[in-house]
Amino acid sequence: MSPCVLRPPPGPRLDRRPPALSCRVLPLIVDAHEDIAHTIVCLGRDVRRSALETRRIESADPRIREHAGLAALGLPEWIAGRVGVIFATIFSEPARSPFGNPFSRRYATADEARAIGLRQVEIYRDLTDGSGPFRLIRTAADLDAVLASWDDGVSGEIGVVLLMENADPIRTPGELDEWHAAGLRIVGPAWMASRYSGGTSEPGPLTEDGRRLLDRMAALGMILDTSHMAEASFFEAVDRYPGAVIASHANPRHFVDGDRHLTDGMIRTIAARDGAIGLVPFNAFLVPNWRRDTGSPKDAADLGTLVRTVDYVCDLAGSPRHIGIGSDLDGGFGAEATPEGIDTVADLQRIGAALSDRGYRDEDVAAFLHGNWLRILRRGLAAR
Repeated sequence: MSPCVLRPPPGPRLDRRPPALSCRVLPLIVDAHEDIAHTIVCLGRDVRRSALETRRIESADPRIREHAGLAALGLPEWIAGRVGVIFATIFSEPARSPFGNPFSRRYATADEARAIGLRQVEIYRDLTDGSGPFRLIRTAADLDAVLASWDDGVSGEIGVVLLMENADPIRTPGELDEWHAAGLRIVGPAWMASRYSGGTSEPGPLTEDGRRLLDRMAALGMILDTSHMAEASFFEAVDRYPGAVIASHANPRHFVDGDRHLTDGMIRTIAARDGAIGLVPFNAFLVPNWRRDTGSPKDAADLGTLVRTVDYVCDLAGSPRHIGIGSDLDGGFGAEATPEGIDTVADLQRIGAALSDRGYRDEDVAAFLHGNWLRILRRGLAAR
C-alpha cells in the first residue's frame, strides 16, 4: 500500500447497509459519463421526470426491463443527489456490435454514424435551450455559472459537457472543428474498434486517421477519453497526446479480467499524466462472473466493493487525485445491476459517505466527488 494514500490502515469491513446521508448540505457531484441522449433516442425516456416514474411507465414493457433495466436517471434524482455537472455522451454503436440491445439504432457507414451523432447533438440543444435547468458547458465561464448556481445550498443548473464515445461520427479528422463548434469538448476514439483506434474486443493501434484526430484535438485543447481503447492504441495515444487525458468510465482489470478494463500500467499512466478514472458502479465490472441474465444478485456488490475499488486505484496512483465517478448509469444496465445501496443517480452521494466512513479526509472525498474532474475539465475549456 502506498504511503501517499491519505487514509488510516484498513479497519473492520463496512456494514453492508448504505450509510445514512447527512442533513448538512451535500457536496456537488460531477458524473463523467451518462448516455443521456442515447437513452432518449432508444427508449423514449423523458429525463425530466423521476426515474421512479419512468420505471412505472416502463413496467408494462418487459423488453425494456430485459434489455435496458430499471431507470436510474431523472431530473428529481439529479437534483436530490446534487449532480451538478454531467459529461453527457454522443454515442454510436456499429452494426457488427454483439453488445447492444434491440432498441439501439446502429450504423454501417460513416454517414450513418454522423447522422446518429448529430441527432444526439440536437437532443442536447433541446435539453439546454434555456427552458429548463440544463446548461450546455462550452467555456470556463459556463462552468463557473453552473457551479455558482449551487452556492446557496439548494438546487442549481445542471451543466452538460459533450463527450463523444466512439469517434466514428467524425467522418474525417478535418470535421472535428465542426463538432467542437457544436459544443463537443471530450472525445473517446473507440468503443469497439473505430476508424481511428482499436477498441473493446477488437484490439489494435491507432490508425493514421487516429493520429491526425489526436493532433487536431490537441490544437483545439480538447480532452482525450481513453475508455474502451485497446492497450496498443491507449499507450500510443497517451504518449502522443499533449493535452488532458482521462478514462471517463473504467474500472481496474485487477478485479474483473477483460480488455474493457484498465491494467495497473494503464492506471499508473493516467495518473502520471495527472488525469482521472471514472468509477463505474456496475456489478459486472466489479465482481467476477457477475451476470444479470443468469440471476446474479444485486447484493453481490455493495458500497464496500466500490470503496475497495477506490482504494486500489489510489494505491496505484499514489493519491486520491486520480479517481472520480463515471457512473454510466442507464448505459446498457439498470438499477438491478448496480451495487446494493445504489438505486438511482441520487445515491452516488452514498459513495462519498462510505469513503468518509473508511477514513478518507473531507478534501479527498470532495476531490473524488467533483474536484478531480473539475481540475481536468478546466484544462479542456481553456481558451485557444
